[in-house]
Amino acid sequence: MFTRSLCLVLGLAATGLSATGLSADPLPSWNDTDAKSRIIDFVVGASDPDSEDFVVQADRIAVFDNDGTLWAEQPVYFQLLYGIDFVARKGAEDPDFLTTDALNAAAAGDIEALMATGEEGLLEVVNASHADMSVETFQAGVLTWLDTAKHPKTGKRYDEMLYQPMLELLRYLRDEGFATYIVSGGGIHFMRAFAEDAYNIPPQQVIGSSIKSSYEVIDGTPTVLKDPGIAFIDDKEGKPIAIETRIGKRPIFAAGNSDGDFQMLEWTTAGEGPRFGLIVHHTDATREYAYDRDSHIGQLARGLDEGPDRGWLIVDMAEDWGTVWPSE
Repeated sequence: MFTRSLCLVLGLAATGLSATGLSADPLPSWNDTDAKSRIIDFVVGASDPDSEDFVVQADRIAVFDNDGTLWAEQPVYFQLLYGIDFVARKGAEDPDFLTTDALNAAAAGDIEALMATGEEGLLEVVNASHADMSVETFQAGVLTWLDTAKHPKTGKRYDEMLYQPMLELLRYLRDEGFATYIVSGGGIHFMRAFAEDAYNIPPQQVIGSSIKSSYEVIDGTPTVLKDPGIAFIDDKEGKPIAIETRIGKRPIFAAGNSDGDFQMLEWTTAGEGPRFGLIVHHTDATREYAYDRDSHIGQLARGLDEGPDRGWLIVDMAEDWGTVWPSE
């Protein structure tokens, strides 16, 4: 996992100084395109008391999707890869654990066969790898996996496949008095395991999907358990609902990368005063991946069609980002 010292190197920790008061480029990994200019113009206006676009600090709330927006999401969501690895490891220890076609496909690492089992099969993998354990046990397993697992294309650790330009954007917003939140379809406990080290976003500012849970006192220890079954999906219409119930204010800045983020951007930018919607468009097959309308992961069609007319910024990864990964 990222250490605090590495976070400082990447500029993730708050500096205590206003970025607009510095001569240094607040977004050095962004190319000097219209995208970078629009972001800086918005942030400067929202944080300058003398600007007509000034927003009081209490209302400077920014929300970000995670998969495909802050870190990569191909060939499948990293959380699903965690579940597949968990099932494979447990199946090797106890073959009787592999009781269904979905679990056998996961244990074999056959993603195509697993996807063919449909939503029911995927839920079996989620329950097998996420449920019947305490939150602490689950998160410890996630951290162990992140310490050892490698991405099949890049060979990088999954927590090294963060987008450097987005890390800079998070830091820049915080330097200018914004509160940054993750609002993602990923599992809330999965993301909370690494979000603070990776993004400098504390657990209480991470909103995600969740499976069912229960409370028990086990051997004298009060414990929150993760149970089988889905409790809430933080996607599409669920995102504005989750923001309203968890944060209690409409954000003024929202960033996503797929049509699953459409309603979050729509609701954010429909408010009064200065608003900013941002979509990361994956156009770089050389450094990362290129996908949009027909992708099985992170499908982006409506956002491309309607986003520009709504004033949203469509970030072209190939054109607007000078670097992709922190290690470049």
